[in-house]
Parts: sequence; C-alpha cells; structure tokens
Amino acid sequence: MLAIHIDPETERRLAALAARTGRSPDDHVRDAIRTHLEDLEDLELAKERLQNPAKRWTLEEVERKLGLDG
Repeated sequence: MLAIHIDPETERRLAALAARTGRSPDDHVRDAIRTHLEDLEDLELAKERLQNPAKRWTLEEVERKLGLDG
C-alpha cells in the first residue's frame, strides 16, 4: 500500500476528472502511475540501447534467415 500527498489543485482536478468520467480518483491515479512507469522504463531501455548497441539486421537479412527471400 502506498500513501501519497498531492497538492490541493491537483486533487481538485483529479476529483473533477473522476466526476466527469465516472471513474474513481484511485483508478485515474493508478492509470497515470502505470503509464508514467512504462514511459520511464522505455526511456531507460532506450538509454541502455544507445550505450550498448546490439546487432542490427537489414530486411533482406531477416527475410533470408526466415527463408522468405525466394
């Protein structure tokens, strides 16, 4: 369980959104955290890939490997 404190303006906006959508504030917060975490994970993966680039294949190489070149 995680407890957070948010500023009154953000809380007001969250309550208004919840009222407009018929979803609970908790649902919106969970979705926002999940989306933000996915974005941060993608960013970290991109940074890692830039620092440690892996082998890259051309379309022709992939097609040949899969036997789709004929």
